[in-house]
Amino acid sequence: MQREPFDTEREAGAYADPAFRQERRAVLYELLGDLPATRGHQVTVVEQRTEEHGDYVVERSTLDLNGVEPVPAVLLKPAKSPAIVLPLVIYNHAHWDDYERGKEEAVVGRREMQMPPYGVALARAGYAVLSIDQWGFGGRRGKTETAIFKEMLWKGQVLWGAMVYDGLRLLDYAAGRSDIDHARVGVLGMSMGATMSWWMAALDERVKACIDLCCLTDFQSLIEENGLDLHGVYYYAPRLLQHFTTSHINALIAPRPHLSLAGNNDPLTPARGLDVIDGALKAVYRAAGAAPAWQLWRYDAGHRETPEMRLQVMRFLEQWL
Repeated sequence: MQREPFDTEREAGAYADPAFRQERRAVLYELLGDLPATRGHQVTVVEQRTEEHGDYVVERSTLDLNGVEPVPAVLLKPAKSPAIVLPLVIYNHAHWDDYERGKEEAVVGRREMQMPPYGVALARAGYAVLSIDQWGFGGRRGKTETAIFKEMLWKGQVLWGAMVYDGLRLLDYAAGRSDIDHARVGVLGMSMGATMSWWMAALDERVKACIDLCCLTDFQSLIEENGLDLHGVYYYAPRLLQHFTTSHINALIAPRPHLSLAGNNDPLTPARGLDVIDGALKAVYRAAGAAPAWQLWRYDAGHRETPEMRLQVMRFLEQWL
């Protein structure tokens, strides 16, 4: 049985209730498969080194987030800042079948996105920026993505669940750092990183602001437009549609600020689905008394970041974080 579409008349008020959101969050977390029992425990830093890059520094480390395999991480921040603690943006990298790049997207960028890379741009603007290699990417390459997916499935695990889990553990790591303002933690990403950002924000209220670029995909519209193969195998979790639509997951972010940027010509985010999500979230944020905190900006573009998108991201972070 599939979850019914979001009922704006009935459900908007329910999702404005913190207790209801917490109940639904627990259900969503259970759909992530068998996960390690380390959540909430202190994250161990295996190794760390710092690179100087003029007006910003890059701190490279290896973290024990999940007790299964080490996770390479990178943190960028201003070289000199009058602030004792900095607002943090967790940057979730994209996919693009580019398994070598991973977290380095925050440092060197990519041709589908504007320059400078987000890690550099945000560090220069006074933020700390934290990113990790996801399963199968960067320093975690070895097995292919499909091999990881198949092995996890046999073990009762879900690749997407393992990826989201590492993201949530990254929030635990940030919470233990004395140079981070824990009241100002945001998530940001494009494509796969966009989906990771709204899942993290939906599941954990320590995320104070969410920005997703080019991947707010309505599941049902994707099915109807025969677009399932446009997203990688990592994207799919068993039984998800029995309990949630995309609108239901994103409603868990309310009333916290949420900016979504989409291209009207992007096949990964069907336009009809964007209409559905926008209508649902406008109702949820109105019911929560936070209408201005939900923003969907749409552009005549495909699956790439435009200069206008970059400008909107920087403005939104300045306003809300």
